[in-house]
This record gives sequence, C-alpha cells and structure tokens, in this order.
Amino acid sequence: MTDSAQSGDARVQARAERRTRLLAAAEVTLASLGDVVTPLASRFADRGHELYLVGGSVRDAVLGRLGNDLDFTTDARPDVILEILRGWAPAVWDTGIDFGTVSAQFGHHMVEITTFRSDIYDQVSRNPVVTFGDTLEGDLVRRDFRANAMAVRIRPDGSQEFCDPLDGMSDLLAGVIDTPAAPEKSFNDDPLRMLRGVRFVSQLGFRLADRVLLATREMAGQIDRITVERIRVELDKMILGEHPLEGVDLLVETGLADRVLPEIPGMKLTIDEHHQHKDVYQHSLTVLKQAVDLETGDPDLVLRWAALLHDIGKPATRRHEDGGGVSFHHHEVVGAKMVRKRLRALKYPKAVVDDVSQLVFLHLRFHGYGDGRWTDSAVRRYVTDAGPLLDRLHKLVRADCTTRNRRRARKLQETYDELEQRIAVLKEAEDLDRVRPDLDGNAIMEILGVPPGRIVGEAWRHLKELRLDSGPMSPDDAETALRAWWAERQAAGLR
Repeated sequence: MTDSAQSGDARVQARAERRTRLLAAAEVTLASLGDVVTPLASRFADRGHELYLVGGSVRDAVLGRLGNDLDFTTDARPDVILEILRGWAPAVWDTGIDFGTVSAQFGHHMVEITTFRSDIYDQVSRNPVVTFGDTLEGDLVRRDFRANAMAVRIRPDGSQEFCDPLDGMSDLLAGVIDTPAAPEKSFNDDPLRMLRGVRFVSQLGFRLADRVLLATREMAGQIDRITVERIRVELDKMILGEHPLEGVDLLVETGLADRVLPEIPGMKLTIDEHHQHKDVYQHSLTVLKQAVDLETGDPDLVLRWAALLHDIGKPATRRHEDGGGVSFHHHEVVGAKMVRKRLRALKYPKAVVDDVSQLVFLHLRFHGYGDGRWTDSAVRRYVTDAGPLLDRLHKLVRADCTTRNRRRARKLQETYDELEQRIAVLKEAEDLDRVRPDLDGNAIMEILGVPPGRIVGEAWRHLKELRLDSGPMSPDDAETALRAWWAERQAAGLR
C-alpha cells in the first residue's frame, strides 16, 4: 500500500472514530433530558405516533452546544399535538398551528413540535403552500442544510435511534454547510436560506460548500424577496455568533451585504486617515473583534453593531488634503445619521436604533481628551451624553485602537485609563449617573412666579448647564443663579 493510501485510510479511520465519539456524547446529552423527552415520547406513543428530536437541536447535541430550546417533528397532525401538549405542559401556544407547529414550555425548556411537512413554494414570494407529510425522510429532505436534516427518534423507554438519511453527520465532521439538493433549488424555494448559511458560518465556524458559495453569489439578488423583519433576525444571529468576523466577511463576499447592508462593503475602498495597511472595512472588522474580546457576559448586540458600523460615515466625508493626506471630518455625525437610517429600514426597535447611532456619534469624543486636559465639566458632559451607554462607550473606544504602533497604542490605553479614573473620582463626589439641575420645575415656578410652560423648560436647561459646568450647587446658590438668569432675560426684554 502506498503512503498516500495509508494516509487516506488513516483519515477515514480518524473521521469514523470522531463520528462515534460525537454520537456517544450526544446520546449522553439527550439522556440527561430524559425527564422531558421520555414522558413526551410516551404520550405520543400512547396515541400511536412517533416523536423525533430534529434539526438544529440534533446538530447542537452532536456539537456539544445544546441549549434549552428543543425542536421535534412527528407524524401526528397539529390538532393531536395540541391535545397531547395540553395534557403535559403548563403553558402551550398554538400560534403556529396553521404551519403545523405547536409550542410549549416545560420547566426551563421551550419545546416546539411540528408535523412532518412537505412544502411547495410559489417561487415568487417564498411563501410555502403548507402540506403535511407522512415520512421522516420527506420532512428532512425539505430542510435548508444537511447538517440541520438529522433526527433522533425518542422511544417511550428512553432509548434513542439516530436517523441521518442525508448524511448530515459527514457535513458536521467536515465543518461544511451544504444543501440536501441543488442549492439553486433550495434558494429559489426560500432565498433566506442564503443568509442562514452565512449565519451558520458565524455561529458554528463552518464554511460554505463550494457549490453553495457559488449559488449564493449568483442568486444574492433573490434576497430582495424576503421581508426585512426576517432578514433582521438572521443578521442579529450572525453578529451575535462566535465567529462574527467570518460571517460579516462572507456577507460581503457573496454580495448579500450589497442588498441588505450596503454601507458595510461601501467601506471597503476607503483608506483610513492613519495610512495603515488596513482599509476602513478591515479596520472595522478588527474593531468588532476587539469589542467582542472586551465583552464580559453574553454577546452584546448593540456594542457589536456599533463596533462594525462606527466608521460607515467615512466614505461620504472622505477628503484628499494637500500633501497627500486624507481626512474624514465629522464622519461620526454623518455615520450616526446613516446608522439610524439603515437600522430603521431594517425595522430595528427604536431603543436599538437610538443606542447604536448614539455610540457611533460619540465614538470620537474621547480623542478630544488629548493629554488629559479635559476640565471636570468636559468629563461630566462625556458621562452625561453617554448616559446608560457609558460602559459600552468605554469598550467601543478601547476597541477602536487598532494601530500597530505599540507605543501609540499603549499611550491611548493609558490615557483612557486616566479618563475612567477621573470619571470614577467624580462619581464618588457627585451623582454623575443622574445629572439634573439643583432645582426642579416646581421650585423654578415658585421662585420666578411663572406658570408651567416654555420659560420653566428654558430655566431648567440653564440650571442643568450650570450643573454640568460647576458641579452640584446648594439650593441657595442655585436660586441666586436662577434669579440672575431671570434678571438678565428681563433686562434684555425676553419673555
């Protein structure tokens, strides 16, 4: 036997051994859920039906990342599923019953059970004509990717049977995202599957099969058939994945970004003002990576979007200066407006739109700090403008340091350390988290003898500016300042 043949045999054996280990680990994982899945399987068996754990739940069990969401499929029709679950789970939802799905909560687990399906798509809107099937194989073959087309039969005695008619396990072992049939047919049925492929690359660290990558490039325009709400869900799952840089890069490479987030590839040809080897697009990916590294808990949707989009205003503000330099004056202002417009178009919640755009707007503010010469007033305004976003702003500013000059990078981090220390000192001395005037509206009306209205608001804002400039004032000093402001207005003839 030749060396190459021996090497090939060794790879086959190694893959077979890994398959055995993964399946054994998955079996142990699923056995630990016996108090949930076994009684449920018994209830279905009592009605003459089979129950299978399916799709992403099986994939994640094999990969050792199964969460509390459990997806099942069955030959039982939706009305029967509903009857079974209502006698088992304390909370049951039938909002998806028209599509064959009934959901329930049992303890910490969210359970979703769907009748075998065999959908037909209209090839225009991607809306399926829902038809119920009679076989597991027919249900699995209609799924988006082979790695999501595996199932585990749950028996009433707690035993399990692994079902993989499309050999999705081989894709898992190879780290590949591939479709059950030709990707062109799959994407014609539902173009969102192209974006789901990108999302799985981000979540799992896999790669697209060559034919899937080619089909996605050629059919990227078909994503326009999908509602922005569904697109937004996939984009969020992509950005929150364990490998978001790979997901974003693939989104751009396939041309999908041109359709759903054109501002990202729009950064690709913009060289930044520091003349680094990276263009603004690569810089933004680096900032995203460094922001992710600074996360201390669960993935932060707002921080990650702000990190990726913080410089999208640069192409619109790019100016060539005398001497060969490039500037991007006020790109944070333009970028914040662009972020707001794009996120609104994707129908993000108002809170997300506001928070991401505000972080983009503020991300350059620190660079006015210079050598630590900000007054206490400037520090107060920095904290006040950031508000509840201050911790995220800290992370974004630190992540935005991508220079390869170690001395400069260290100096920037030390300067920001100093700013954070000054913020901490001021917070000990005064309530920076809630900077308000030292007199409220009622006190203003009583002192000035005015009714509720515009004057009260203007006086309140004047006192807040004084509070930001000078720090806390005593009630007497605040009243003196208010009366002085009022006297100046009267002298100027203002009402």
